[in-house]
Amino acid sequence: MPLTPEQRDAVTSELKRFGIDLNLSEDQKQKLQGFMTDASEKLQEYKQQNPNASKEDLIKKVTENRAAIRQRLASFMTPEQLAKLDTELAKAKEFLGQKLAA
Repeated sequence: MPLTPEQRDAVTSELKRFGIDLNLSEDQKQKLQGFMTDASEKLQEYKQQNPNASKEDLIKKVTENRAAIRQRLASFMTPEQLAKLDTELAKAKEFLGQKLAA
């Protein structure tokens, strides 16, 4: 189910705050943007290949790739940024109302 304009605005605000809290360098911002674009494209490809995939299927697919995602982020983030990332991701899950398996 797509987000409403209000939900999209709230997510955008949270992402901006999140970016500021992580204190990313310009290089890190570019790497993160490339990573997010790449991840989005892969998810879209999965959706095209699996048009009947449910929201739960999509969440499961992301969860299955969580270790690889984390490793990729760890390649350009500091330990302090990763710790903040973990905290912010936990808040985001609660903010979005999604209870993902750990």
